[in-house]
Amino acid sequence: MIALILGGGAGSRLYPLTSQRSKPAVPIAGKYRLIDIPISNCLNSGVRRMFVVTQYNSASLNQHIKNTYNFDLFGHGFVDILAAEQTPSSDKWFQGTADAVRQSMHHLNNHIYDYVLILSGDQLYHMDLEDLANYHVGKEADLTIATIPVVDRDASGFGIMKVDENGIIEKFTEKPSADVLHEWTSPVEEKYASQGRHYLASMGIYVFKREFLIRLFEENPDATDFGKEIIPYAIEKGHKIASYAYDGYWTDIGTIRSFFDANIALTESIPQFDLFNSDRQIYTRPRLLAPSKIFGTWFNQAIVAEGCIIHAKMIERSVIGIRARVGNNTEVSNSIVMGSDYYEPLEDMARLKGRPAMGIGEGCYIRNAIVDKNVRIGNNVHIHGSIALQDIETDTYVIRDGIIVIKKGAVLKDGTRIGLGAG
Repeated sequence: MIALILGGGAGSRLYPLTSQRSKPAVPIAGKYRLIDIPISNCLNSGVRRMFVVTQYNSASLNQHIKNTYNFDLFGHGFVDILAAEQTPSSDKWFQGTADAVRQSMHHLNNHIYDYVLILSGDQLYHMDLEDLANYHVGKEADLTIATIPVVDRDASGFGIMKVDENGIIEKFTEKPSADVLHEWTSPVEEKYASQGRHYLASMGIYVFKREFLIRLFEENPDATDFGKEIIPYAIEKGHKIASYAYDGYWTDIGTIRSFFDANIALTESIPQFDLFNSDRQIYTRPRLLAPSKIFGTWFNQAIVAEGCIIHAKMIERSVIGIRARVGNNTEVSNSIVMGSDYYEPLEDMARLKGRPAMGIGEGCYIRNAIVDKNVRIGNNVHIHGSIALQDIETDTYVIRDGIIVIKKGAVLKDGTRIGLGAG
């Protein structure tokens, strides 16, 4: 099996976190990147040949993968970046998920494989992909789609399957409207039925037989999307398409709100996504940073990554990323602080001449916010997000769904006030 991990489009719904990086390169949980999730799922499942397909802002993603996933000389594993490129057969950018895979298939010609595993680069989940592969082989399916039961209010945002009692997909629709949802229920386990989760949604995770995928592309040379074109065509032609019912935590990191909620949920005492599972561990770049230093700070439900220097008064229900610096008497709650890519030398800090140092200054109040990397926040800065705030964008921050996102590298002077109480 070879895995193709799709990096997604421009990531406009995750802006400004994607203004200088691709979606898979967005930091998560203090020390990881989104791309680490599907790659780790592959490694934990024995899939060791992976291509990451991307075309937007891929430099930081490329650097992260190069510095992280180095296999030994005696194995055949690899994680390679496939950026959009002009070829004799196509001079266009990727037009959709299917088009991205089609244009990347020639890179697989030098490898021996029977199945193609297609994953998304912007989802948070643990999955045994070996079990998925065995299920696909056992069903003798041409294509297997991983599905998850959802309730009616969520069904309209996904591709929904009509599945028979044997787990074979009979029909497929992309984002059905509420007035036709009653036609798209499928047999589900009693525990899901009791929760009203009668609809099987596509997770965007596919296993194709090699020959079948090639045949689909030959028969649909202009199709650009799996969900809208390729999968409906395959079902209509009577091919055997199986549904793999996933029973676990899964969330799509598509918006600022979903990104924020997924991170904050990791601070729960027993989160649904377990970072401490030794059998399903998440791999990332080994940075060899010093341990974090804490000075009199009161913590509650917080994740703190390596290399931090924290003098804060209080940090609650928050994620503090690598190399973060937080000053005296500062309060951080319900927020994500991504930290920094490097330490600011003491001699440089001595020459700042009124410009804030890297990190968060003294006497600040930060709530319902995302502070991107390499930000300089001065003293007595007040940042308070709320759903009462309107969506806006300035040179230094963006407000989306009530969450204040401080842009990467932004500088906020002493006394700056953003959000509630700014007036």
